[in-house]
Amino acid sequence: MKLNNPFVLAGYRGPEYFCDRVAETERLCSAVRNESHVTLLSPRRYGKTGLIWNAFNALAQNKEYVTIYVDIFGTQNLAEFTKALANAILGRLDTPLEKVGGAAKRLIQGMRPTLSYEETSGKPSLSFEVTDVQAEKTLEQIFAYLSEHDKRTVIAIDDFQQICNYPEKGIEATLRSYVQFVPARFIFAGSKQHLMRDMFTSPKRPFYQSTLMMPLDTIPEEPYYAFADRFFREVGRRLNRKVFHALYTRFEGITWYLQALLWDLYAAGGDVLEVQQLDEAVKQRILANEYDQQRVLELLPDGARRLVNAIAREGVVKSPQAGKFIERHSLRAASSVKTSLDMLVDKEILYHGQNGYVVYDRFLAEYLRSAAY
Repeated sequence: MKLNNPFVLAGYRGPEYFCDRVAETERLCSAVRNESHVTLLSPRRYGKTGLIWNAFNALAQNKEYVTIYVDIFGTQNLAEFTKALANAILGRLDTPLEKVGGAAKRLIQGMRPTLSYEETSGKPSLSFEVTDVQAEKTLEQIFAYLSEHDKRTVIAIDDFQQICNYPEKGIEATLRSYVQFVPARFIFAGSKQHLMRDMFTSPKRPFYQSTLMMPLDTIPEEPYYAFADRFFREVGRRLNRKVFHALYTRFEGITWYLQALLWDLYAAGGDVLEVQQLDEAVKQRILANEYDQQRVLELLPDGARRLVNAIAREGVVKSPQAGKFIERHSLRAASSVKTSLDMLVDKEILYHGQNGYVVYDRFLAEYLRSAAY
């Protein structure tokens, strides 16, 4: 089905609506085809999840591949992780579910089924609950289930760094011991790059050198403009090159922000010829999100809030603990700034990149720069 607005903001709607990433898609598919696990890492909103689905779409051209996606961002412990993994896998390797063989039956017997109905279609949906005491045994059974199938299975686990927050000890070692002996290939994706890199590159960690490391950068400006301009031209409209350059530069080429503003500009109708049209779209985005932005700031301690505001106003700050920066923005002592920095990076309100510290949510940064907060 052709989309009324081609600039997709959530989910994956097929390669036609997916910008570039040709080399990255091929590299990811090639790694899987050549029996390698992959660690895919980038900051949030760079299009990491979209790339996974685009690679899955390419792999699906070969009918022998089964692709499975699991997002564990909301999981808090091993039981919730196991539940998410089990619900994603069950029924995918054997069809229909009623004909599933012994391994799946043993797995299901250790879980509590829950029947629910989709709100829109009314179709029944079967999921399984895992208790804390069952978690380790069920996890073992999941990997036994995977081992008993000869299908080429690819499992992407998004926000994989979340396992570092689980209260249980030794989860990395347990997962590594299972992963290395199953025929499935895994894509471990994550946004907290310091956690992910340490997990996969430190000699002290179980997953050390067990995957192909694949950092994800922004899409270059030229192919992104060609992608966007094509959709405007298809309906007889124009997207001025200078306006797109202003958009790309202002939001540093980060996929989600480009898509969001392109969605707004496309939805407004007509040609996009002036930078003022972009400015108005950004202003409307800020107004629409103002309540949420204020809530984020109100929940922060005063010192952290002042630091976020200071970094937003400067754009990028190499050394927030430097005396001149502290004096310029009337911040507290360097030790207090360091405490706030660590907390804000951990909460993903600030991001520490190659050039320094920036406000992670670029719309929050725009809001702070536009308001006398």
